[in-house]
Amino acid sequence: MADIAPSQVHSDTSHPLHSSNSAGKWFLPVFALVLVCGLGYVAYALTRDLTAAVAVPWILLGLALLIALGFEFVNGFHDTANAVATVIYTRSMPAEFAVIWSGFFNFLGVLTSSGAVAFGILALLPVELILQVGSGSGLAMVFALLIAAIVWNLGTWYLGLPSSSSHTLVGSIIGVGLANQFLAPAGTATSGVDWSQATNIGLSLLISPLIGFGLSAVLLLVMKVLVRNKELYAEPKGNQPPPLWIRAILIFTCTGVSFAHGSNDGQKGMGLIMLILIGLVPTAFALNRTPDVNYLEAYKSASVQVETALGKYVKPGVTVTDYKAEVSNAVKNKTWTDATTPALQQYIHQTSAEVAAFPTLEAVPTHLVGNVRNDIYLIGEALKLIDKKKLLSMDADDLTAVTNYHKAVDNATKFIPLWVKVAVAIALGLGTMVGWKRIVVTVGEKIGKTHLTYGQGAAAEVVAMITIASADHLGLPVSTTHVLSSGVAGTMAANGSGLRWSTVRNMLMAWVLTLPASIAIAFVLFVILRQVF
Repeated sequence: MADIAPSQVHSDTSHPLHSSNSAGKWFLPVFALVLVCGLGYVAYALTRDLTAAVAVPWILLGLALLIALGFEFVNGFHDTANAVATVIYTRSMPAEFAVIWSGFFNFLGVLTSSGAVAFGILALLPVELILQVGSGSGLAMVFALLIAAIVWNLGTWYLGLPSSSSHTLVGSIIGVGLANQFLAPAGTATSGVDWSQATNIGLSLLISPLIGFGLSAVLLLVMKVLVRNKELYAEPKGNQPPPLWIRAILIFTCTGVSFAHGSNDGQKGMGLIMLILIGLVPTAFALNRTPDVNYLEAYKSASVQVETALGKYVKPGVTVTDYKAEVSNAVKNKTWTDATTPALQQYIHQTSAEVAAFPTLEAVPTHLVGNVRNDIYLIGEALKLIDKKKLLSMDADDLTAVTNYHKAVDNATKFIPLWVKVAVAIALGLGTMVGWKRIVVTVGEKIGKTHLTYGQGAAAEVVAMITIASADHLGLPVSTTHVLSSGVAGTMAANGSGLRWSTVRNMLMAWVLTLPASIAIAFVLFVILRQVF
């Protein structure tokens, strides 16, 4: 296993990072087999999907996918270290075995994820860049935000600071949005950052560490009242593992955090890879060519219903000359006028008629795929102004018609092929097994003044597992790093163990600086790369 051991790690063999277990060796061949099979499947599926592409820019596609998977690789060894720190320092699992175990469940978490977080983050991006992701500005966007996120993650990892990959990626996206507005010609309706979406995501990233700190502290205190077994609140003795029941709890919580981390953090890489694929080979990936067999009929039915619903709110005498431009301006400016309603109605009618001419989405000719995808995507963004922003007041039944059509639209444009999940899962799982020691030492040794107890590890992991899983369900990104490291700090405070304020100060600095630093790096990179592409 490729590790970079920090100088702070003690050299004595009794240190938890130096413990070993022969059982861990059995995982390496198994993981190698999974890796070979996974890469083989990814290569086969990608080649099969690309048969529908008219032309493939192989070098650019390979470079973009390599950087996107590199982001997830760095994410793995940067963030997942938090999941294993508690089981290692409570000697519930040998260090090597714990890291491989966590990597495996990160792998499973990615494979079973929904994709809601992926598209929630992508909603921050300027609409016109998403619609023209294959253009020079679109490619500059993808490379700028990926490189910015990797640079900051590597820098904080080198310093051993528990920094958030989610926080970094959001900052990079905001930087790209601001740069897009900065470079736009004066007087043009160019969109930047969706600040309402940014606020929701920002709040989830801001509140989650506070939840981790507060709930972990409360849970530890409740445990002390309800579970009076002193062994639970003792420090590990020598190299001996904890009692079996305590060990089972800690391994379960480590597993849950690893799985939740994979299902939440892995989606960020999926969304970025889909942007790359749509931009570079739109004929193969712009539309979901394998939806449910009854999808097209359901889409047609939903189209008729939403057209009828919108017709009730069209004001007499309002005419529209360019329905697409009207809808586009509404989406960019997050506004709704009397002309927007008939424009959206006409846009839906025209797009539905175009799609209905084919028996399935797979039958849409390759030269029409990009335009159809952009039309459907833009309609979906306009519908958000109704069912999310409430800019057009509608009756409950009519709003249901809008929501149903919105789901049908998302099914056509917001999808993640299985091979993309497998590729991200492999990158995240491998990243978990590389370079993990720096962050583990910080979480395990440098947050509190005393050794982590079994109860403290369990309380921090339970809260982290529940918080991340809940955010995944809501489609919001949270930071595994912030939630778990703040949870450990909360248990130290509740236990009266005392905090190492130098470490806490560094963690807070990383938390505060991540957003402005990643914004600045992405801003500069986007400006530079716009001159390249």
